[in-house]
Amino acid sequence: MSGPVDPAFRLIQPARNGNAFEETVERLLHGIKLGVFPAGSRLPPERDLAEHLGVSRSTLREGLADLQTAGYLTIQRGRYGGATVNAELPRGAGNLRAGAIGAVAWADVEDVLTFRAVVEPAAAGLAAQAELPDSARNHLGEALQAVTEADAAQYRPLDARLHLAVAELAGSPSLTLAVAQARSRANDLLDRIPFLAVNLTHSNRQHASIVRAVLAGNAERAREAMTVHLDGTASLLRGFLLDEAEGLTAPVGPPARGAAGSPQAHR
Repeated sequence: MSGPVDPAFRLIQPARNGNAFEETVERLLHGIKLGVFPAGSRLPPERDLAEHLGVSRSTLREGLADLQTAGYLTIQRGRYGGATVNAELPRGAGNLRAGAIGAVAWADVEDVLTFRAVVEPAAAGLAAQAELPDSARNHLGEALQAVTEADAAQYRPLDARLHLAVAELAGSPSLTLAVAQARSRANDLLDRIPFLAVNLTHSNRQHASIVRAVLAGNAERAREAMTVHLDGTASLLRGFLLDEAEGLTAPVGPPARGAAGSPQAHR
């Protein structure tokens, strides 16, 4: 790092592999909302912040830019530029997307994320193990194409349609119902946070990885790809919903799983 270690770094954990952009946004939001980076303060230099988070500077800049769009930061470029935390931050109902009503309990957030983390990777793995007729393979491919080509207004329902298409291939109506319930509850939370263009691009690439693994019959890879995908969504939800949730007892970030690895090229 270019100077003395910023004391804020003791409270901000590095991002992990798999979802560098989403976890960078989560870490920065937690730092802002927990007062590690107070309103009106300037964030540490990009080089130091990127090094601490274990991500590329391009990944960090994408995260900073989206947080500026969401109303958390003001960014000035140039020799004396940098990212400054806005004096007034988006909070409560004013930061909810259309259709999101009322407060949410933090325990409910974690319950939804845990539920999804169990049922959706299991469904993806079983789908990969199934003998799929051409009609099923075509349906899955069409669902992937639809969400990949969707604009922001249509993205959420088509995203859900793809996840359900994967679950249906598992061959268990009960599991499909569980995935549908998990997805419905997740949508209620996702309606509370803004769309991030970089995240949508990332999600589409992860969707393609999931579908490729299912169609190739690789159950382990399908489970892994789905888990990584859900982890990214979880990071954004934990970050954006931190100051809205009731009964909040949340750390600055989940424990790191080993050392931060190389950043994703597209983050």
